[in-house]
Amino acid sequence: MVYSMTGFGRGKAESPEYTVTVEMKSVNHRFCEMVIRMPRQLLEMEDKIKKLIQTYIERGRIEVFVTISGEGIVKKKVQIDRQLLQEYIHHLQQAKNEYGLKEEIRVYDVLTMPDVLATVEEERQYSPIYDLVHQASERAVEQLVEMRRLEGAQLTVDVLAQLEHIKSARKQIVLLAPQVVEQYRHRLQKRLADLAGGIVDEQRLLIEAAIFADKADINEELTRIESHLSQFVQTLQKKGAVGRKLDFLVQELNREMNTIGSKANNGEIAQFVVEMKTALERIKEQVQNIE
Repeated sequence: MVYSMTGFGRGKAESPEYTVTVEMKSVNHRFCEMVIRMPRQLLEMEDKIKKLIQTYIERGRIEVFVTISGEGIVKKKVQIDRQLLQEYIHHLQQAKNEYGLKEEIRVYDVLTMPDVLATVEEERQYSPIYDLVHQASERAVEQLVEMRRLEGAQLTVDVLAQLEHIKSARKQIVLLAPQVVEQYRHRLQKRLADLAGGIVDEQRLLIEAAIFADKADINEELTRIESHLSQFVQTLQKKGAVGRKLDFLVQELNREMNTIGSKANNGEIAQFVVEMKTALERIKEQVQNIE
C-alpha cells in the first residue's frame, strides 16, 4: 500500500469549557519533519503530538496548528512592587519638600512609574485541555493519513500505467536488437565491396561484425530493465515508506536506458528509448510524492 506525502487532516474535541481544533497539513520531504504551532502554555504537549504523528507517518513535512476557544487558558492578575512603590513615594516626597513643590502626590503618578505594576499569569491546571488536544490530534492525524492513502492509491494507478508503457517499449527493443548486428554487417559488406571493387574479405567482415556486436550488445541492459521493473511493482505492494527505494530504481532504470540509447546505434531503438524515458520521467514526478 503506497501513501502520498501530501494531505490534510482536521480534528476537534470539546468539553463544557473548551473547544480544541487541530489541523495538520503535510507536503513532500526527504525525512519526517514536524512544525507545531500552539499556545505557549501547552508547549509540553509538543513532544506527545510528535510521537503520535510518528506512529502513523514516516516521511513528509507536517505542519500542525492547535487552536483553543472557550474560557481562555490564560488568567492574569496584577501585582504591585510595594517596596519599589515605597521608594518612589519617599523620593517624590523628599523632592517636594526640598524644592518647595505645592502639588500633591497623586496615586496615578506613582502607579505609572516604571515597574511598579506588572501583570502575571496565574498557575493553572491544564490537564483537561491536554486530553482534548490529544483527542483532536488523533482525529486529525487519522484523517490526514486517510487522505494520504487515497492519493497514494491514485499515484499507484498512474505509476503502473507508465510502467506498462516502458514494458511495451522494451519488448519492441528486444525484437529489434538481433537485427542491429545483421544490418550493420550488410552495411559493412557493401562498404567493403565498394572499396575493393566488389571483392569482400570475409575474414575481415566477420571480425568487424563481431567487434560491433560486442559493442552494441544491449541484452544485459534489457535484462536489468526487466528486473528493475519487477522490483518496482513488488515495492509498490509493500507496506511502509517505499519512496526512497522507488527513487533509486528510477535512477537505475534511467541509467540502463541511457546505455541502450548510446550502444544500439539504431533509429527505431532510439525512438523506443525516448518513449521509455518519457514514461520514466512521469514516474519520477509521481515518486517524488510517495512516502
